Amino acid sequence: MPSTAILWFRRDLRVHDHPALAAALAAADHVVPVFVIDDALLAGRWPAPNRAWFMRESLVALSGALVERGAALRILRGRPEIVIPALARDTGATDLFLTRDATPYGRARDRAVATRLEADDVAVHAKRGLYVHEPDDVATRDGRPYTVYGPYRRAWEALPRRDVLPAPGRIPGPPGARPDAIPDLGGPSADPALIPAPGEPAARARLAAWVERGLEAYADRRDRLDADDGTSRLSQDLRWGLLSAVEVLERAAGPGDGRRVFAAELAWREFYAHVLWHHPRVLREPFQASLAALPWRDDPEAVDAWREGRTGYPVVDAAMRQLRASGHVHNRARMIAASFLAKHLLADWRLGEAEFMRHLTDGDVASNNGGWQWTASTGTDAQPYFRVFNPILQGRRFDPDGDYVRRWVPEVRGIAGAAVHEPWTLDAAAQAAAGVRVGTDYPAPIVDHATARERALAVYGATKAATRDG
Repeated sequence: MPSTAILWFRRDLRVHDHPALAAALAAADHVVPVFVIDDALLAGRWPAPNRAWFMRESLVALSGALVERGAALRILRGRPEIVIPALARDTGATDLFLTRDATPYGRARDRAVATRLEADDVAVHAKRGLYVHEPDDVATRDGRPYTVYGPYRRAWEALPRRDVLPAPGRIPGPPGARPDAIPDLGGPSADPALIPAPGEPAARARLAAWVERGLEAYADRRDRLDADDGTSRLSQDLRWGLLSAVEVLERAAGPGDGRRVFAAELAWREFYAHVLWHHPRVLREPFQASLAALPWRDDPEAVDAWREGRTGYPVVDAAMRQLRASGHVHNRARMIAASFLAKHLLADWRLGEAEFMRHLTDGDVASNNGGWQWTASTGTDAQPYFRVFNPILQGRRFDPDGDYVRRWVPEVRGIAGAAVHEPWTLDAAAQAAAGVRVGTDYPAPIVDHATARERALAVYGATKAATRDG
């Protein structure tokens, strides 16, 4: 009797370099691919229309790739620990193959599914595939997890990488199987024309174009806000597993600063997954206990101004408007906007973490949390608390001609050059000539940079001192 295995897709919506897929093909005569629409995630802590839309459209592409190879994607909806065992019973499957997940929710979900399946004598095989190295593979010499990026990266780089696997030519499904319809999950909140095309083929085209035309200059151009070709724009592809991190690193390997710095950024992504794996509490509290008692200010109006891009600091406002309009923010702009919320407004970084997760197409629990805690100086290996980004200087340095700001903040488009980063300094005649009245057409700064910086230093310093002395 032919053997049957289930392949459960989650954040690995591809057929190239897919270890769980390769293992399923080696173990069984028939493979039943399945995706579970999990409403606990769709409508959970951070519901995100952009991610749901991108996921759904990527599933359409995956279903087509499976049909071309002889398999049919099943679409189930409900609690995985109920619908996956039911599918195993219906198909007579003896094995379930999946890619390991590093998030607390994913790990708990997978344990619940495994418990149900093992009671039915169905073996569960969790394979690597989301990262270059699994979060628990990188450890200090005495087996402890890393909490500082530099030593982690050196250990990460020293580990041998697995080989990149080709896409299978055939995936034999049960005779007569037909792919399920993929339900409409709603449109994105962002402009779909500004979201990179979903699906593995589009992601592979982006990777090829990046390696060919953008990678070499990455070290020099990655922080330029006004450069559309300065970064890879592969973050949503890695988040949804349209590309494997191993293949991306393999394709990007070689001499040169651009390739070296790009590999280091991949290591940052995996460092934050490593931190979350070993310290899941970071999703609810700061990694640094000494800053757990920070007296965050309760100022909903200021936070709303930040969310909506009305702070009066054009580079901050451009970042937040880019987020809402496109479901994406340049990494340098993310840091500037995050620093403003946590340091200038002294608002709880978790408000910003949630706001980003509501909009980002590439929203990754580990990376988003790690980035926010780094900027707020509460995380592992975070920037020192006394480092407070000056949004004017950041804008002048990384958007020197003001093109990024003018793209996203139309009120100030009439201001030429770098002066766009501080429109309140223009006199009335210059403002009139530029077609903007600060305080009327565009808000005046909601907080003074120097004053906010001194306040942040005082609050952070006092909190750390109280913890130390207590």
